[in-house]
Amino acid sequence: MTKTDEETEASEAQIAVHWQEEQYFKPPTSFIAQANMTDSDIRERFSLDNYPECFKEYADLLDWYEYWDTTLDTSDAPCWKWFVGGKINVCYNCVDRHLDKHKNKTAIHFVSENEEERIEHITFQELYVRVNEFAALLKDMGLKKGDRVTVHLPMVPELPITMLACARLGIIHSVVFGGFSGKAAGERIEDSKSDILITMDSYYRAGHMLDHKKKADEAVEHAREDGHDVKKVLVWQRYPGKYSAVTPMVDGRDVFVNDLLKKYRGARVDPVKMPAEDPLFLMYTSGTTGKPKGCQHSTGGYLSYVTGTSKYVQDIHPEDVYWCMADIGWITGHSYIVYGPLALAASTVIFEGAPTYPDPGRPWRIAEELDVNIFHTSPTAIRALRKVGPDEPKKYNYNFKHMTTVGEPIEPEVWRWYYNVVGKGKAVIVDTWWQTETGGFLCSTLPALDAMKPGSAGPGVPGIHPVIFDDEDREIKPGERKAGNICIKAPWPGAFQTIWGNRERYVDTYYGRYCKDKNSKDWRDWPYLAGDAALLAEDGYFRILGRLDDVINVAGHRLGTKELESASLVVEEVAEAAVVPVKDDIKGMLPDVYISLKPGITPDKAIAAKVSDAICDEIGKIARPKHVWIVPDMPKTRSGKIMRRVLAAISNDEDTGDVTTLSNPEIVKEIQEMEKKGH
Repeated sequence: MTKTDEETEASEAQIAVHWQEEQYFKPPTSFIAQANMTDSDIRERFSLDNYPECFKEYADLLDWYEYWDTTLDTSDAPCWKWFVGGKINVCYNCVDRHLDKHKNKTAIHFVSENEEERIEHITFQELYVRVNEFAALLKDMGLKKGDRVTVHLPMVPELPITMLACARLGIIHSVVFGGFSGKAAGERIEDSKSDILITMDSYYRAGHMLDHKKKADEAVEHAREDGHDVKKVLVWQRYPGKYSAVTPMVDGRDVFVNDLLKKYRGARVDPVKMPAEDPLFLMYTSGTTGKPKGCQHSTGGYLSYVTGTSKYVQDIHPEDVYWCMADIGWITGHSYIVYGPLALAASTVIFEGAPTYPDPGRPWRIAEELDVNIFHTSPTAIRALRKVGPDEPKKYNYNFKHMTTVGEPIEPEVWRWYYNVVGKGKAVIVDTWWQTETGGFLCSTLPALDAMKPGSAGPGVPGIHPVIFDDEDREIKPGERKAGNICIKAPWPGAFQTIWGNRERYVDTYYGRYCKDKNSKDWRDWPYLAGDAALLAEDGYFRILGRLDDVINVAGHRLGTKELESASLVVEEVAEAAVVPVKDDIKGMLPDVYISLKPGITPDKAIAAKVSDAICDEIGKIARPKHVWIVPDMPKTRSGKIMRRVLAAISNDEDTGDVTTLSNPEIVKEIQEMEKKGH
């Protein structure tokens, strides 16, 4: 066997890693001086030697009716139960307990997309009143502890009010992202067996008042076709007293919440004392194929974890104005718009609209007006803002002390723009890695203790003990420059408990791959498989390379798509990049690169050549793309995420599937026509 053959064979069991190590950025002393966590012993306190009792530190941030008997119950491994025997109520911890000190403090700043409308500032006292009144309404409808309701609402205050009212009563809420179709909502209704759908008549998006009620009718019909009948549809009105949808109400089934609430003025409902291990909510992950998975999250463990990570990783204080620009319909919004920040008595911002509408200066105007000092968003949003308004932040007088990035790996080039332009070189950045299933952050720097490194998430957060295994079950050590499957050695309180109604799928998907003994009750035998590829640097920082299926095998060399996209963004003219695999008769697969350009840049072949050369320079000639397609825009979801699945289908001349739920479905046909013409 030749040396080249040996190298090729070896690379089959690992993902090729070519990103260069980046420089460190240290947190400013002004941030360290006010930080919640400056104790360098924290990771020792949360070490495996002190596990699982270390998580008492997070749980003690909450108010409990009854303390727990067992910190971690492994009797039904790997369906972990935390703080068993404890009694708690999530709504009480997010609202009631703050009234003595903070009743007149703003809990929620609601910013309409319509810039002419005044910002609504909802105090903790008002939140308490509105949550209680809606909880009384739900209770009178016969809803009780353990029942499920499906919530299909846009980014409006009624969404957290609904969630908190459910939590007050022990009702399990299943929130569906507002941008999802009626069919998607119907699938989740049927799976969770929700008898009640809570929705809204309409809302603003990109300058238009959308008829959201139409989706409710579609959801109910789809659930009925799948064998489940919805009994009632509760419709919040975007403007109370006015119906703003075109789709008519259905007699006997649909009711206006705003009308019903008049009966419950002044109503108060005692919070239900919930067992800590009881479910709080279901959050469905939406794959491109197959049935969505209903991730079941607990009450006490989940709230403890998101409160602790909000305090120590995001450095949230009650005095802060905190804005996470995600959607509450995703896990990020549950954990880090609603439950974590409100448990800490922070003021949290809810923005109805798109970040680049009516212009890319909108986020920075909001930050300026509300004096936001903690900002939290996704690499997708950062790239979009960098593309359409690279100099906009400089026009506004705001000052962030802390910024978070979440949801996917961020390229070093984009990270530096975020740091230098958005953060003005003064804010710390935490590049967090986690998932719907994990409930909260898994890897991140601690902002006052650890240096930042562009492109790297950092070490495991306190209590999280990541490890990387190769395909032969061997642990990859720090500094080997080999990537593999990132796993978590030990359970943590924020982790989901099971897949709703499908324990077997839960075990097989997340724990089966590296389980040492399927009959074991010992957590050490059940490492959690995240499904992401990662690299562990010599300094203990993890770099997430994307999903394990986001890997292109080129002639035996497995290349992570994120590093190819990062290399594309080195080219100055490029605003966004997406890399997908395309079939090749000789090499099996090759990268197909899609790029969109910054405003004012005229597409030409020279730019495409520069991208191809940059990939070869940064990664190696083995990574040379088959094509570099310059497109006017990427196909994107309503939340702004690039739909690489659609691009892969176009590249491979396959069916793109249903694209009607995209924010820009017309771009799909435009790209298809462009590729047919060969340019």
